[in-house]
Amino acid sequence: MFGLFKKDPIKQLEKKYLKLMEEAMEIQRGGDIKAYAQKAAEAEKVAEEIEELKKQQGK
Repeated sequence: MFGLFKKDPIKQLEKKYLKLMEEAMEIQRGGDIKAYAQKAAEAEKVAEEIEELKKQQGK
C-alpha cells in the first residue's frame, strides 16, 4: 500500500537524462564544444545508471 506513492527511480533518471541532453544541445548551439562534451558525458553517466537499474529490475 505504501509503495503506491513511491516514484520510479528509472523515470526520475530518464527525466534527468533528457534535461541534461537538452542543456547540452543548447550549449552546443552556443558554440562551447568543451562545455558540451562535459554535459554530454554527465548525461552518459546517467544513461549508464538507467541501464544498470533496468538490469537489476529485469526490464
